[in-house]
Amino acid sequence: MQNLILPNGQVQFGWFPEPPKLVDPKSYIWRDAMDKPINGWRKKMAFNQFQFIGLTGDDLILGVAIVNLKWVSNAFIYIYQPSTQQFEEFSWMMPFAMNTQVSHMPNGGTWSFKSGKNHISISATDNKRKLSLNVRDSLFADLEINEADQYHPLPVCCRAGYNGWVFTNKSTCRPVSGQLKWHNQTIPTNNLLASVDWSCGFMRRETFWNWASLSYQSESQNVQIGFNLAAGVNETSYTENGLWINGELIKLDRVEFIFDRDDRLKPWRVKTSDGLVNLEFQPEGQRKEKINAIIMASNFTQVFGRFNGQVKDKQGNVYDIKNGLGFCEDHYAKW
Repeated sequence: MQNLILPNGQVQFGWFPEPPKLVDPKSYIWRDAMDKPINGWRKKMAFNQFQFIGLTGDDLILGVAIVNLKWVSNAFIYIYQPSTQQFEEFSWMMPFAMNTQVSHMPNGGTWSFKSGKNHISISATDNKRKLSLNVRDSLFADLEINEADQYHPLPVCCRAGYNGWVFTNKSTCRPVSGQLKWHNQTIPTNNLLASVDWSCGFMRRETFWNWASLSYQSESQNVQIGFNLAAGVNETSYTENGLWINGELIKLDRVEFIFDRDDRLKPWRVKTSDGLVNLEFQPEGQRKEKINAIIMASNFTQVFGRFNGQVKDKQGNVYDIKNGLGFCEDHYAKW
């Protein structure tokens, strides 16, 4: 598929065997509730984009995000080492998305964010994604994410309200290579696995979601297991719920997240209605922020920790997940 937007200005909905080469908002005919086309600055400012990359290994969690909301852009990074419980996070905001670059190609182009001497860059080609970080002389990364071998992403586009839509392209269990340094420590990258979340669209003005992601290597069963799960968003006719077992993508039904909103560091339950995923998630830390501005608001909590439980394939084979490092999220947004 060349462009997610059809020649008639409408968007294609559904699960796709591979992501489109381009998601071009300019060619989309965006309308109000009375069918009148909306153009100019209103259309430009309504198109949101974000990309998140999560890395997990035997003793590391790293989360990196670039978000472009037009009125403002922001980026964050956090890194956590379970064995020492050492944690560090960085966060920046830029009015009117200054010093922020994004691409309309899910598997191409470059995203970048700069704030002073701090720099994040994510560039993609047809078979790899490069992540570069240089942060406060304390975190340096020059990493390559393999998107060639057994690469079967989850590209899906869903309606969002009466007039909008959201496209997302997700992948998990991607091999990582390169250099990663945190303060004076060089961190091995040969056991790291990456998950990638590339999303954009004319999203609901007010929305929320719960989300979970895992990239896991089971040594006892000699299998790689990954999943992307979400509730509250991207559930109009389709879902973005998928399970990868040794690279094979399995479509999942709806997912339920059970957690304590008063204390998100208490254990979560995550399960799908088809019975293929049944897990407990024990957070070990969190990255959160609350913003309540006039035209925008965000109540964001991303927790990282360990999944335990079982997943099944369509044939009924059972796979155990034991202390798999991953992510869960609870997010309310008005944008």
